[in-house]
Amino acid sequence: MQDTRPLLLESDFPPLVRQGVETLQLNLGYLCNLSCVHCHVNAGPNRSEQMSAETVDLVLEVARRLEVHTLDLTGGAPELNAEFRRLVRAARARGLKVIDRCNLTVLFEPGQESLAEFLAEQGVEVTASLPCYLEENVQEQRGKGVYDSSIRAIRKLNGLGYGRDPRLQLNLVYNPVGPVLPPPQQALEADYKRELSQRFGIHFNQLFTITNMPISRFGAVLLSQGKYTEYMALLRDNFSAGNLPGLMCKSLLSVDWQGHVYDCDFNQMLELPVLASDSRLHLRDLLDGRSLAGQAIVTGEHCYGCTAGQGSSCGGAL
Repeated sequence: MQDTRPLLLESDFPPLVRQGVETLQLNLGYLCNLSCVHCHVNAGPNRSEQMSAETVDLVLEVARRLEVHTLDLTGGAPELNAEFRRLVRAARARGLKVIDRCNLTVLFEPGQESLAEFLAEQGVEVTASLPCYLEENVQEQRGKGVYDSSIRAIRKLNGLGYGRDPRLQLNLVYNPVGPVLPPPQQALEADYKRELSQRFGIHFNQLFTITNMPISRFGAVLLSQGKYTEYMALLRDNFSAGNLPGLMCKSLLSVDWQGHVYDCDFNQMLELPVLASDSRLHLRDLLDGRSLAGQAIVTGEHCYGCTAGQGSSCGGAL
């Protein structure tokens, strides 16, 4: 697979400084029941990397010492990690907000029959990928049958109160098909809510539009199709300095399945460590309660993906 990493390292992107750490975003492993073409972590059914019980314990201790208020769980399919439910229970018992970045179809995987009920019981916020409200677009990105399973999953979550009960937040995520910017989030959210309600009687709270990043699997597709240069020009041409204050890297730390720490999920995939040091910072290095506030954030050409147009973050448009 072709790699965009060498093309992204040198950049004139504006310097950024970390404000603090409010959220730990944890990649619990690359195992996933899907292999989506826009996936920037190359997750899939044949990946075996998984966060260990020891690292989960370390996460909980670092979260306590840094006084973070949110654990944002991603993957792969984070729910397929054997430690997922123990981590969620422990975090919720400590009063932490927990976000599960769910692909929806995982609710019907063997052994996950009680997953939806568990998430509701624990009050986990579900942020679920549904790249489009149209079946053909979802099928193009995620594979045959995924759309139907996703609709079934949303209905199941609705039945438990998600999207209806204020305590059970259900957010959907839109990714464009191909090398284009997402449309305006507010207008697209209205389209999603109208179409999904009329067609299936289902409900959700918010829609997050997220720009496809030119790294890993999507980056390789751009290179193979000869569209990388064109896509990067699109991102740069639509740069908006107004998006800089809201970038997620200013208050979030990304943690890989082995416990190494990065400024964001995308830097993690590009192996660009915090502090631009020769050795990767690890969770255990944060046990002394050291503050990363005021430290420079490692940037590259891919950062234009977060600042193009309306902006893009794990919480949608900026």
